[in-house]
Amino acid sequence: MKSFALIAGTAVIGLSALTACGGGDDTPAAPQSSSTQSASAKLATADVGDFGKVVVDGTGRTLYVFDKDTAGKPTCDGDCAAMWPPVLAGAGAPQVDGVDASLVGTVARTDGSKQVTLGGLPLYQFGKDSKAGDAKGQAFGNVWWVVGPDGKKITIQDSDSGNSGY
Repeated sequence: MKSFALIAGTAVIGLSALTACGGGDDTPAAPQSSSTQSASAKLATADVGDFGKVVVDGTGRTLYVFDKDTAGKPTCDGDCAAMWPPVLAGAGAPQVDGVDASLVGTVARTDGSKQVTLGGLPLYQFGKDSKAGDAKGQAFGNVWWVVGPDGKKITIQDSDSGNSGY
């Protein structure tokens, strides 16, 4: 009887594991953010909204700086980093196109990963920007800003701004 219970228990656990791994759910996978990529980060520029040329990642997503960060020290972790994924350096030096390479660097995060910086300030994406050219995070909580290729935050507020908090 014990062997039957062992076999039945093993079967139940095996089926549970298969069910948990997927199948039957047609929900598309979430886009992979910079925070999970292992390839080296890419920085470029693009004209976005009324902001002129801003820094974007390799997929054209707008990048931001956070007023609560200081040069060399990222402060957005936990729930904040879930909403504002850090741009991680990945393997090798960040690649740049239209951005002054002498302004690009990295800083260590609390988890040991390396976050890309521009002008010493850590760079982030905004979780609600769903496609290239979105800048829904601009002036969010009056502490998040798109950044120009010179490493300076752009504080122009788009007519769609009205964001608060993080």
